[in-house]
Amino acid sequence: MNLDFSQIVPYIPFMLEGIWATLQLVIIAIIFGFVLGSLIALVKIGRFRVLRFFADVYTSIFRGTPLILQLMIVYYGIPQLMEYDIAPLLSAILTFGLNSAAYVSEIIRAGIQAVDKGQREAAEALGIPYRPMMVKIILPQAMKNILPALMNEFITLTKESALVSVISYLDLMRRAEVVSSNIYRNFEPLLFVGLIYYCMVMILTLVGKYIEKRMRASD
Repeated sequence: MNLDFSQIVPYIPFMLEGIWATLQLVIIAIIFGFVLGSLIALVKIGRFRVLRFFADVYTSIFRGTPLILQLMIVYYGIPQLMEYDIAPLLSAILTFGLNSAAYVSEIIRAGIQAVDKGQREAAEALGIPYRPMMVKIILPQAMKNILPALMNEFITLTKESALVSVISYLDLMRRAEVVSSNIYRNFEPLLFVGLIYYCMVMILTLVGKYIEKRMRASD
């Protein structure tokens, strides 16, 4: 086998720096996507038809087009339309956050609607306002049901973050490409970075299982 990992040893610190660059993007995009997705989910189950229509259109657009196309539109379209030179990190956060929100909104909506209707009827009978009812009664129960699906979405987002290499953001994938061009070898840097992605996903999986176990234990 024509493998020589000794050539990537001097570049290992450079590639390891990509872990923080990737995590920075993923963490901010996850928070942004979760908050926005939660709001969109509440709109979808709300009483205002116009808002529900726009929420459905939003979800349809972001779920119906490729993520890499959305990334390119944000990165190249904003400077052309708004004359604002957007940074690769900001464009990646916006794209991944907006895309994730579309999927998260559907997950949360399904989780809320899966909660026994008697819970809502009992809260309404007790005169509990809509917002406290959703925050303190419905959403906590829904979260226990949708946690696996949310963790799967976050794991998918972590893996798909490699797409930002196409806009020259120095994440793990982009750093592997830089090393490959320097040493004229592709397989070793890609295999090394692939191992890092795998470890990150496994850690996320274990964290998700731990949280799910704790939530079940609290029942």
